[in-house]
Amino acid sequence: MKSFLQSVIKKHEKEVDYLEIRVEESESTTIGFRGPGIDGLKQSSERGGCVRALYKGGWGFATFNKLTEESVDYYIQSAVKQACLVGKDKSRLAPVPTVVVEIPLDIDNDPRDIPLARKVDILSSYNKQILEAHKLIPMSSVRYAERHSHKWFCNSEGSYIDQEHMDIGGGLVPVALKDGQTQMASVGFGSSRDFNVLLGKEKELEAACRHAVDLLEAPSIEGGIYTVVVDPVLAGVFVHESFGHTSEGEKVFDNENLAKVMKMGRQFGKPVLNIYDSGQDIGCRGYVPFDDEGVRTEKTYLIREGQLVGRLHSRETAGRMGEKATGNGRALNYKYVPIPRMRNTCIEQGHSTIDDMIRGIKLGVYAVDAMGGQGGEMFTFTAGRGYMIRDGKIEEMVKNVTMSGNLFKTLENIDMVGNDFQIHDSGGGCGKGAQFPLPVSHGAPHIRIQNAVIAGSR
Repeated sequence: MKSFLQSVIKKHEKEVDYLEIRVEESESTTIGFRGPGIDGLKQSSERGGCVRALYKGGWGFATFNKLTEESVDYYIQSAVKQACLVGKDKSRLAPVPTVVVEIPLDIDNDPRDIPLARKVDILSSYNKQILEAHKLIPMSSVRYAERHSHKWFCNSEGSYIDQEHMDIGGGLVPVALKDGQTQMASVGFGSSRDFNVLLGKEKELEAACRHAVDLLEAPSIEGGIYTVVVDPVLAGVFVHESFGHTSEGEKVFDNENLAKVMKMGRQFGKPVLNIYDSGQDIGCRGYVPFDDEGVRTEKTYLIREGQLVGRLHSRETAGRMGEKATGNGRALNYKYVPIPRMRNTCIEQGHSTIDDMIRGIKLGVYAVDAMGGQGGEMFTFTAGRGYMIRDGKIEEMVKNVTMSGNLFKTLENIDMVGNDFQIHDSGGGCGKGAQFPLPVSHGAPHIRIQNAVIAGSR
C-alpha cells in the first residue's frame, strides 16, 4: 500500500500546493432490540478511499471504491481540477512534522473473536431484564455497535500512516409508562479496546429501571435560579456540547463576533476550572493516535486556571489563524473531508468532594445523568433525573430538570470542581456537519454552578 500511494501522489504533487490520499477498510456489526423482539441485526464491510487537493486556498475532493492505479489516478485528476477551478487565494496549512508510522490495533478483548450469537444472547438478556423489571416498564431500547477500521494516509509532504482502530459502544434504556407519561433512564457503555465493557451491567440496569419507574411519581421541579451540583455524566455532556464545539477552529474563524469573545487570554472562569481535549486516552472511544490529516494528536488545554489558552484545529483553521495544529482534523470515514472535531473533551479533576459542594446549600438541585439538549453559546440540557438539596442534604427526586443559560456566564459561575473525575463512554457519537456518529468521549468530576437557571413548573 505504501509504495502504491506514494507513487500515485508523486505523479501529481507538483500540480497543486498539497495533495493527500486516505484509504479505509472497515467491518461493522450492529444489534438492536426494541420491546420484546430484535429490532435490527446487521453486519457489513466497506472499502474505499478519497483524494483531497489544495491549490491557492481552494480544495478539491473525490472519493473512490476501486483501488487500482488507473482509478485512483482518475480521481486525483478530478480533485486537482476542482481545486484549481476554485482556488483564488493563498493556501494556508499549519506546518506539522512529517511522519512514517504503523500503529497496529492495541486491544484487550477483541469483539471480532466473540460469536455473533453470543453478542445477541448478552443483549437479549439485558432486554429481558428490562421488560421483567416492573409492570410499568413495557418498552425497551437496547443497542450495540462495533466497528473495526484499517486506515492508510499518504500526503505530498512525505507522511505515511498505517493505523487500525476499534470502536465499541451502545446503550440500555428502560422506558416506563403511566397515564400517558413516559420516563426513561439509561446505561451506556463504550471502549476502543475492550469488548468486556458490555458485560456485568445487571446492577446498573436494575438501578436504571428503578429510576425510570420512580420518575413517574416524582414531582416536577419548580423553575427558578438555584445552586446546582452536576454529576460527572451531565458535566461531561455540557463541556462537549457547549464549550467543546465553541472551541472548534472554524467556528471562531468564520464568526467575527465569536472571535472577539474567544480571544486568547480571556478569563472565562475561576482558577479552579481547567478544560482540555485529548486524543491520547487509550481505551476511550475518543482515542485517536493520529487524526485524518496525519497529525499526531495531543492533550490540548482549552482553559487553564479559568483562562482561555487554546482551541481545536484542523491544519487549515490553524494555518489561517496562525496557531498550532492540534490533531483535531477528523472525518467520519473516507466519504467525508476532515473538519475540526473533538476527541475526549474533559473538565479536569479538582479538589472538592461532593459533600463539600452540597454542604451549606440551603436550597439547590443535584442534577444527574443526561437525556439530551443543545449546546452553543446559549445552551439547554435536560438531566436524566434530579434531587432537591435542602439544608446541605440530598433529598427527594424531581423530574423535568432542564438547565439553560449563557455558556460564558455559566463558566464564570462554576465555583467548585470535584476530585472524582471519570470518563463516560456510551453509544452514538458526535453529529457535527452531518458526520454521525463520530466516536468521541467526555469526562468530568462533579461540578457546582451558582445561579443556574432551571426550567420547570411554577
